[in-house]
Amino acid sequence: MEIVATLSLTRDWVSRSPNCRLDGKRAFIAGVADDNGYGWAIANLLLLLVLKFLLAHGCLYALNIFESSLRRGKFDESRMLPDGSLMEISKVYPLDAVYDKPEDVPEDVKLNKRYAGSSNWTVKEVAESVKQDFGSIDILVHSLANGPEVVKPLLETSRNGYLAAISASSYSFISLLQHFVPIMNPGTFLSTLFSFLLIYGGGMSSAKAALESDTRVLAFEAGRKNKIRVNTISAGPLRSRAAKAIGFIDMMIDYSLVNAPLEKELTAEEVGNAAAFLASPLASAITGSVVYVDNGLNAMGVGVDSPIFENLDIPKANKS
Repeated sequence: MEIVATLSLTRDWVSRSPNCRLDGKRAFIAGVADDNGYGWAIANLLLLLVLKFLLAHGCLYALNIFESSLRRGKFDESRMLPDGSLMEISKVYPLDAVYDKPEDVPEDVKLNKRYAGSSNWTVKEVAESVKQDFGSIDILVHSLANGPEVVKPLLETSRNGYLAAISASSYSFISLLQHFVPIMNPGTFLSTLFSFLLIYGGGMSSAKAALESDTRVLAFEAGRKNKIRVNTISAGPLRSRAAKAIGFIDMMIDYSLVNAPLEKELTAEEVGNAAAFLASPLASAITGSVVYVDNGLNAMGVGVDSPIFENLDIPKANKS
């Protein structure tokens, strides 16, 4: 009830405040896999600012499932707006942000069955498709992260696993802006990432550090050249479908509930609220920032002696 009430109040405030509205603007959100993650929540809140928006599904092999669920009304409840209408999506694009342009795609990948029926899914091709379909965009959201060896400690991560995590989670941030800049009006580039990545392996903690650094560098470059603001939301653990694949998301949430200054579970809507603010004119002087939306967990140290960590294989000093 508290979450629903908070979301309703936020929506009411957004709809009434002329200073945060973005009438007529268009947003492109990369990395929407379902209706319970950060990407969807950001789309939902941005829509209240009177935006049109486009979605890019960051996982090609599940694109058909997403589109089928959308058509069959499985997302209708989460698409419901305060006036009773449904959130409208201008278009859903296939995207694999690991590949910048068609010539980068290996032949065996092109022939892989997960790509069957999809075309123009590299970053460059998606940007060109958006330009052809809509001309330009005003807001670009990067909500992509993946690492094939995320369950491995960094000390056991292979070079290929590490580089794959950096490529999918960090360089995709640079590539999206690089290819979308030519069709972006002065506006906002925003990324979301997990803040609680210390115990993520497979190079994901390194990808987080790269994203935070790149946020500052891109803010300067894109700000001076293109009048684009660049910010990152560093979010706490969320019980999304994608996060459950990690294997210990429930433990992370339990740890946050015990140790964070605000003793409550984070919701995707709270991340969406922050994104709506950063994309709005209310944040017109904010760029190069990493905004923590994690109930304050980033302010606390990670206590490895916590009972929450009992089942993790954390090396301990031999006191004998």
